[in-house]
Amino acid sequence: MNYVFTANRKTEEGGDHPDRDEQFNHINETAKEYIGNNQPVISVDCKKKENIGNFKNNGQEWEPVGEPQKVEVYDFVDKEKGKGAPYGVYDLKNNEAWVNVGISCDTAQFAVESIRIWWNNMGQDRYPNANRLLITADGGGSNGSRNRLWKFEIQKLANELGMDIAVHHYPPGTSKWE
Repeated sequence: MNYVFTANRKTEEGGDHPDRDEQFNHINETAKEYIGNNQPVISVDCKKKENIGNFKNNGQEWEPVGEPQKVEVYDFVDKEKGKGAPYGVYDLKNNEAWVNVGISCDTAQFAVESIRIWWNNMGQDRYPNANRLLITADGGGSNGSRNRLWKFEIQKLANELGMDIAVHHYPPGTSKWE
């Protein structure tokens, strides 16, 4: 009957906004200006939450013959370890990233704390004369364009660091292009 067992493939993007190219060009030109003036530009995002522990993961690694990595039979959440929420901060100029793994929910406080930790551990050493910071992010989740707590927490961070922080959100449906 000419059927085959097939998984879904993400191909449908939804509507195409007429100003999409202008938005990307604006973000790109702003990032170039910041980098040209030795000011930090970071891209942030929270990735898929994962079980913490010795669980099976897709992929392969080199192991001695007959000695595969032993993992748990079931992928149930370990009540003591929980799930990890990896929040990444990527420094565009230096092509370096910082990943903060939290074990609570992906919240605006967690997102901004991840940026604060990046700044304290990497950013301030690489940009000792910075007086402003550009953040690029997708439009949803903990760092979403409509998330009032995100805006409040970013302002608190700006006040704490004594620098201007600008946030540019990617157009809807385009964050996968990074």
